[in-house]
Amino acid sequence: MPKMKTKSSAKKRFKVTGSGLIKRKHAFKSHILTKKGKKQKRNLTKTAYVTKADRPNVKQMLCMK
Repeated sequence: MPKMKTKSSAKKRFKVTGSGLIKRKHAFKSHILTKKGKKQKRNLTKTAYVTKADRPNVKQMLCMK
């Protein structure tokens, strides 16, 4: 059986922490920033974690078990 390939898009967007959580970045921070407030832009800069419901899908894309 051939090797499992990691999805290139997932490889670029997610990082796995030592405790097994998956880090991600917030969306809506790339353009059209003039109408967004300072507080919103500041909070979108911070990293977040993938929710428990989405974790199995992301792990599958990253070829984790």
